[in-house]
Amino acid sequence: MEYKNIIFEKKGKVAKITLNRPDKLNALSPDLLEELKRAIEDAKADKEIRVMVITGSGRAFSAGADVGAMVDTTPFQAKESSLRGHMIFKMLEDLDIPVIAAINGYALGGGCELALACDIRIASEKAWLGQPEINLGIIPGWGGCIRLPKQVGVAKAMEIILTGDRISAQEALQIGLVNKVVPEDKLEATVNEIAEKLASKPPIAVKLAKKVIRKGLECDLEAGIQLENSAFSLCFTTKDQKEGMKAFLEKRQPQFKGE
Repeated sequence: MEYKNIIFEKKGKVAKITLNRPDKLNALSPDLLEELKRAIEDAKADKEIRVMVITGSGRAFSAGADVGAMVDTTPFQAKESSLRGHMIFKMLEDLDIPVIAAINGYALGGGCELALACDIRIASEKAWLGQPEINLGIIPGWGGCIRLPKQVGVAKAMEIILTGDRISAQEALQIGLVNKVVPEDKLEATVNEIAEKLASKPPIAVKLAKKVIRKGLECDLEAGIQLENSAFSLCFTTKDQKEGMKAFLEKRQPQFKGE
């Protein structure tokens, strides 16, 4: 399948999507979003893929939506655009496999919202993150108002969204927006190391853990406990559980097959 706005690669058990509009700071145009959707669907259908990495080319992860194309947008068009972005980012969030955002530079507006839809965020020390939509007379429309408070708390999310200020990678680390900050020249190697580690884990248990964590954030404690209990017991129907425990007792590395 041909892509013009992204680069989609598969290496072993890892799929990699590179947003590839460097001259536009990887702005999330409708065409790019459509290609992102197709790549997500491709990775989901490939049972060999166990991890996905998303990054950007040039000096940005993504500077957000294409503002030039939004100036004359009608309210109806704005609603449709918001719904489409939500749908694609939810597809990403709901993947059974872990998704890593390799934040190589600016992650602003929709770019920050894209990173928030990923499971793990690794940032270059030169990265800047933020939700500057307020400076354009609008609010985040692709999940920023929902996911950001869950990630960093209401107070900090209010500050970031209402001021529209950018924050450095180090501040993002301090508030829990990113998992790790590394030198620019170490980003790719660090992300690859994490991706390979995740790819070695039992796929069914990874899928269940992701589901329980995500759903657990949306329900009360009692419902969350029930969800975890069901998923925990389901692990004991898998061959990977037998292999993992047997390998532990035999003091060797387990070989998980997703069965």
